[in-house]
Amino acid sequence: MNSPMKQRSWRLLGSALALLVVTACTSSSGGGTPPAPKPTDAPAPTARPGVLRVLAGSELQDMAPILEDARKATGVTVQFAWTGSLDGADAVSSGRADGRYDAVWFPSNQYLRLDDAGRAKLLSETPVMVSPVAVGVRSSVLGDLGWGDGSKVTWAQIGDAASAGKLSYGMADPSRSNSGFSTLVAVASAFSGAGAALTEADVQKAAPSLKRFFTGQKLTSGSSGWLAQAYSRAEPGKVGALVNYESVLLSMNRTLPAERQLTVVRPVDGVVSADYPLSLLSSTAQTERDSFQRLTQYLLREDVQKRISEVTLRRPVTPGASPAAGLPSDRRRELPFPGSRGVADGLLASYQNELRRPSRTVYVLDTSGSMAGARIEALKAALGRLTGTDDTRGARRFRDREEVTLISFASGVKWTKTHAVPASGAQPGPQAELASINADVQSLAAEGGTALYDSLEEAYRVIDRQQKTAGDDRFTSIVLMTDGESNEGATDGDFRKFHDGLPAGQKAVPVFPIRFGEAAVGQLQGIADLTGGKLFDGTGSLDGVFEEIRGYQ
Repeated sequence: MNSPMKQRSWRLLGSALALLVVTACTSSSGGGTPPAPKPTDAPAPTARPGVLRVLAGSELQDMAPILEDARKATGVTVQFAWTGSLDGADAVSSGRADGRYDAVWFPSNQYLRLDDAGRAKLLSETPVMVSPVAVGVRSSVLGDLGWGDGSKVTWAQIGDAASAGKLSYGMADPSRSNSGFSTLVAVASAFSGAGAALTEADVQKAAPSLKRFFTGQKLTSGSSGWLAQAYSRAEPGKVGALVNYESVLLSMNRTLPAERQLTVVRPVDGVVSADYPLSLLSSTAQTERDSFQRLTQYLLREDVQKRISEVTLRRPVTPGASPAAGLPSDRRRELPFPGSRGVADGLLASYQNELRRPSRTVYVLDTSGSMAGARIEALKAALGRLTGTDDTRGARRFRDREEVTLISFASGVKWTKTHAVPASGAQPGPQAELASINADVQSLAAEGGTALYDSLEEAYRVIDRQQKTAGDDRFTSIVLMTDGESNEGATDGDFRKFHDGLPAGQKAVPVFPIRFGEAAVGQLQGIADLTGGKLFDGTGSLDGVFEEIRGYQ
C-alpha cells in the first residue's frame, strides 16, 4: 500500500501533466501568443498594433535595411504591398485602400492629388527623400553626340538625337510607372514651353516634337526595376540611354561594367522629381497614426537621412543632412505638371495611341482539356477586358495601331488569328476591331493535350512572317498563358535549340508567361529567363494580370 506522501506526489505529478496537456492544446488551437509580425509578411486584412500596412511603389524595396533599423528604434514594423504609382492612385481614389492599408508611399503624389476624391483620402504627407528623373547616357554615346560631360544638355537636344536615330533609349510605361509618367510630363512641358500648369493646348502644341522624341524609345517596361534589368541584358549598341530616377541610374553604375557605365544627364531646362511622400490615409485608426508619427520622425532624423542617401543614392530632405558621396547637390527647376486629371489622362492616352511606337503582341493561349469550365471562362473574361473602351488613360485596352495575334493551342495549334487595331479617326474605327478581337476570345474552347513548346515556336514563326511582310519597327512581345505543363511535342531542350538559332532581332522578343492553375513553374520561369521576359502569377485570379503585362508591351 502507498504512503500518504507518495499519494500526494502522484497527485501533483498528475496535475502538472494535465496543465501541460491543456497548454499544448491551447497552443495548437492557435489561442496562444501570435508570432511577431515580420516585414516580409503580406499586410493583414485588419490593423495590428505596431504594424504599418503600406501600399507602395516597388522601387522602395531598397529601403529594407533602413526600415529594419527603424523597427528596432521605434517598434514599428512596415509591411508592404507593391503596386504601380498610377494604379495605386486609382486604389486610393476609389476607396479600395480604405481599411486594407494604413499609409501609401509612392514616388510622388502629384497624379493622386489631381483627383478630388484621392486628395481627400490623404490625412498627411511627409516627403522623405528626393530623386529627379534624368537620362543616363552611355558614356561612349555621350562622346559621339558631342555633349561633353552632359551638364549643358537640353530636352530638345535629346529629342533631336532620338529622331535622327543617334540616340536610342529605354523608358518605363507612363501609364504604370511614375518614372515614365514624370518623363512624359517633363518632355511635354519642355517642348511646349509651358510656364504654368500644363494644359490641353500645351499638349497639342508639343505633340509633333513628342512623336519624334519617342521614335528613339526601344525598351519599355511596367516598372523601373525591370527596365534597368532589360538595359543590362540588351545587346551592346541597341540601347544607348535609359530614362529613370537619378538614384536608379547611379545605383546601376555600382555594378555595370565600364563599357556600359551611364553619365547622368539632368536637362538644364528642367526636370520632374520624385519626393517619396510617406502618406497617412484618413481611414487609419489612432494606434496606426501613432505608429506613422514615430516612423516619420525617425526617417527625418539627420543621421538617418544621411544613411538613406548612402544606401539608396536619393537626396536628403532634412536641412543639414549630408548627401551620399558623389551625389550632386544642385537642383534643376521643376517643370510644370498637368493642371487637371483630364489633361494628365489625355496626355497618357495620346502617348499610348498616337505618340509611342506601335506594338505587335502575340498571345499563346492554352485551351487544353484542363482549361474546361471555370478556367476557360476566366480566361475569356480577363482577356476580353482588353477590348473594352472605358479606359481614359489607355492603360488597359489594346492600343490604336496595335497588331494583336491570338494563338489557341492544345495538342497543337488550333487556330491563329491576327487583328490590326486602326488609328482613331479611321473608318471603321478601333471599336469595331476591338469587338472582333473579343469575338475570337469568346470562341475559345477547351479540349486536348498541352504542346506548349511547339506552340511557342509557332509564335516566333508568326512574328517572323509579320515582320518580313510589314518591314516595320514595333515593340514586339509574346504572352504565354497556361494552366499545365508541356506533355506533347517539343521539349524544353528542343525549344532552347530553336531559340538559340533565331536571328538577333527575334531572339530579343521577350516571352511573358502567366502561371495559372497547376502550371509548371519551372518550365515557365525557364522560358522567361531564356527570352528576357518576366513570369506573372495568375494562380489566384487572372483578373489584372493581362492588364499588368500591358506595361511591358
